[in-house]
Amino acid sequence: MSDKQVLVPLAQGCEEIEAVTVIDLLVRAGIDVVTASLDDQQTIKASRGVQLIAQTTLSQVEDIPFDMIVLPGGMPGADNLNNSDLLHTMLQKTIVAGDFVAAICAAPKVLVSAGLLDNKQATSFPGVIDKNPAPNMSYRDDSVVIDGQIITSRGPGTAILFALTLIELLAGESVKQSVANSLQLP
Repeated sequence: MSDKQVLVPLAQGCEEIEAVTVIDLLVRAGIDVVTASLDDQQTIKASRGVQLIAQTTLSQVEDIPFDMIVLPGGMPGADNLNNSDLLHTMLQKTIVAGDFVAAICAAPKVLVSAGLLDNKQATSFPGVIDKNPAPNMSYRDDSVVIDGQIITSRGPGTAILFALTLIELLAGESVKQSVANSLQLP
């Protein structure tokens, strides 16, 4: 079991594949994952109607120092994440503490708004941050982009690769390979 703890905020309208894939693979890697709703509504209706249940609320975990915060995308989920001032503050504190922040699909827009992609390389679902970039940001078409403490990815189809990348950063190559092998990836 890892001593790492990851926060996955779940917003109404988040992308199911991205949220569940990240949570599932990190748990398989022995990483402690905490899911939190943005408000007191802990039942989350995801973008395709799947219902997810958050373990807690963002305000209840705002003072916990997480090793990583991972933002699932989807619409309007990413907009709902972006409307949370508390989340912006938590993301900024995580970076200042030297820990990781990750976002997939439309969620990198939250990192732009929080000022975390200035002078960084990043990716997103096409049309999200390439059309509205951060100052001096370099947009990449790669499936996953790592720039220092920031990890971004493109969408549902890159969710497994994204989650495996996060596992490698948090738990090492051997744990990542063990999880990857158990998935029977082609």
